[in-house]
Amino acid sequence: MNFSLAPREEKSAYTQLLILACYALAGAVLGSVLSIIALVLLYGSGIMQNAMGLSGGDPAYLDGLRIAQGLTSACLFLMPPILLAITEKTRITTFYGFKKPQPALLLVVLLLMICSLPLMEWITLINQKMILPDFLESLENWMREKEDAAMNMTILLLRIRGFGEFLINILIIALLPAVAEEFLFRGGIQRSFSRMFHNPHIAIWVSAFIFSAIHVQFFGFFPRLLLGAAFGYIYLWTGSLWYAMFAHFLNNAYAVCQAWYLQAHHIPLDQADNSAYFPWYAYVISLILTIFLFKYFRDKTTQGNGEQLD
Repeated sequence: MNFSLAPREEKSAYTQLLILACYALAGAVLGSVLSIIALVLLYGSGIMQNAMGLSGGDPAYLDGLRIAQGLTSACLFLMPPILLAITEKTRITTFYGFKKPQPALLLVVLLLMICSLPLMEWITLINQKMILPDFLESLENWMREKEDAAMNMTILLLRIRGFGEFLINILIIALLPAVAEEFLFRGGIQRSFSRMFHNPHIAIWVSAFIFSAIHVQFFGFFPRLLLGAAFGYIYLWTGSLWYAMFAHFLNNAYAVCQAWYLQAHHIPLDQADNSAYFPWYAYVISLILTIFLFKYFRDKTTQGNGEQLD
């Protein structure tokens, strides 16, 4: 992956974002084409007339949907930022920042993700109870339909019939999206916005907004927005995508492990949100610990890098 050449002046941030958008559009088309080819090879040409089976949660198509999910992540999220670095004729590891991670800081990231779980659950519950004004009822109904469709697909992808499928889900649902999405949203988009706005905080929050919006899950928008911002600050303070990827992986892997636990105990996956309520004081403790660990992480990384936040 080290395509590299001599140092040269980068294209403008606006040009880089335009190039990323073009590569992402091409990646979306390529991912769709490859997914169709894979589905036809697996199930025959008749699969294209059975769109309801694919989108309706039919377990017969689970393997094909997992392959399509992997192809989409690779083509839409991973390919564009890698091609951007190649276009800039710069080593990928240098362009995006892949400093060797420190075990002590990885441990802090792990503790941070664990301690923030109750807090994120509380934010998720509030977001799910969101009700729009009466005059936006049609919009809310559309949002609910999109949310239900996304939930059905997520439940289908999280079904596990053995340890082998658990490992596949860790790869397809946890690891690949963590690597690919951090490459695009933090490495590509946030980096370009930082150059554009000359303000890392604006870049982080705008990138996090795009990161959350692109999932088209409106009743999980705010927790995903905060996660995106958290990954963004981790990237800002460390200058390395490894830590953001690790945090993102932990978040995704938790969902996969939770699904495995629920299925092992014969609890329906659509009841996951009802099976993990914490007492009120756990939310308070989670908030305090999350703030403390973020501050500790920032102090450790900025102190070590000699950097100061704007």
